[in-house]
Amino acid sequence: MLKHIVPHLPTRALGRMFGALLYVCSVSQRRIVRRNLQFAFPDFSPRRVRRTAWAVFQNYGTTLVEILQMGFFSREQVLSRVKLHGLDQVLGKVAPQQGVVVVSAHMGNWEIGMQVMPCFFGRPLTAVAKKFKAGLIENWLHKTRTRFGSQILYKKGALAEMTRIIREGGVLTILVDMARRKDGVDIEFFGKKATATPAAAMLALRCRCPVVPVFCLREADGTIGIRVGSPIEMRRSRDLRRDLVVNTQRITDVVESMVRQHPEQWHWAMRRWKEHYPELYE
Repeated sequence: MLKHIVPHLPTRALGRMFGALLYVCSVSQRRIVRRNLQFAFPDFSPRRVRRTAWAVFQNYGTTLVEILQMGFFSREQVLSRVKLHGLDQVLGKVAPQQGVVVVSAHMGNWEIGMQVMPCFFGRPLTAVAKKFKAGLIENWLHKTRTRFGSQILYKKGALAEMTRIIREGGVLTILVDMARRKDGVDIEFFGKKATATPAAAMLALRCRCPVVPVFCLREADGTIGIRVGSPIEMRRSRDLRRDLVVNTQRITDVVESMVRQHPEQWHWAMRRWKEHYPELYE
């Protein structure tokens, strides 16, 4: 019965309702979102910070409803909610059997990309993800993410497998906007010191593969626009350590540009700058 009801739920109305509920009830998360926004956009007025924070939680609420629906959608229903931008110009720069690193961020509805990307690329897609501790949530997400052919590779000790996938011509997706200090390199994000994962840069250098930015953004009509950017130019020199930092910064700059254009759609509830500015979250 659910498979007949859930796909037809009023996504926008329920999303706004859940977003409002999250905003009111999640006091600590609301505080983090506001502090991050003010930190990243020091020119924002308090009123604009509050308005943007409200929009961020509206995006969270809508994403939750969409994730629930995605588990019941047919392939055609998923594709009907998606618009693709920029893929043709990228395919002309990537060899047919060449492995690709896709870099993305927690923007819009990032989960839907895992479902639809194999339909567009026409190749196996593997997404690198962090495993949840809660079994029921993890099982639900894993099943939803892999319904149309995507595979999930969990992060811990995964670099060798990531390398194999790229060298065999696969498409590997990495969300690059989160990193712990012990796993990351120091870069700048919104002009502030932060850490970022060097995995995409490492794979690009090791496998000589293109790094393509892809973002899943919610559009005005409620559809998800999958925006594919041109491959990011990677520096290659004899200084591997420096190359990793420079290339990771280049990838981060692309993410920052997209967040600046759509701040209401990024995942501001994370403690993004905690390694260098712990006082921001006290």
